[in-house]
Amino acid sequence: MFSHLTIRFATRDDAAAVAALSRDEIEHGLPWTWGEGRVRQAIDDPDTNVIVVGPPGAVAAFGAMFYADDDAHLLLFAVHRSQQRQGVGTALLQWLEQAAQAAGARRIRVEARMDNEAARSFYNERGYHEGEIVRRMYSGRLDGVRLVKWLRAQQAD
Repeated sequence: MFSHLTIRFATRDDAAAVAALSRDEIEHGLPWTWGEGRVRQAIDDPDTNVIVVGPPGAVAAFGAMFYADDDAHLLLFAVHRSQQRQGVGTALLQWLEQAAQAAGARRIRVEARMDNEAARSFYNERGYHEGEIVRRMYSGRLDGVRLVKWLRAQQAD
């Protein structure tokens, strides 16, 4: 279904393009917190997968997933507007979910801006459930929602 896509691990050369896409598609209207340096740190972090679609300098989409114990946290995820609704985001998310399962994660956590109905619908349609609403989550200005997808059954504590 998505054989036309080449998903690859990001390199340090991709950091500027990933940061720009984050600024334009995720952080618009807010202070830019995922600049090139922070993206490079994520790329270099052995506990984080940063994957991209597109050649260096022309990244069309990316995802960054952090792994801790049996928990995975989708830190950033964006698809350039020109590539949206073409299966690119679904392919990226499936790749990241499979990596999380292989790493032994029980769940994947992600946050979205409350006003980003497209992102919330995207995650909901792929099995993520909205949980806590966090007031002023983003830069103390915008509300957010925390979502979770369970990859394997919860164990009784």
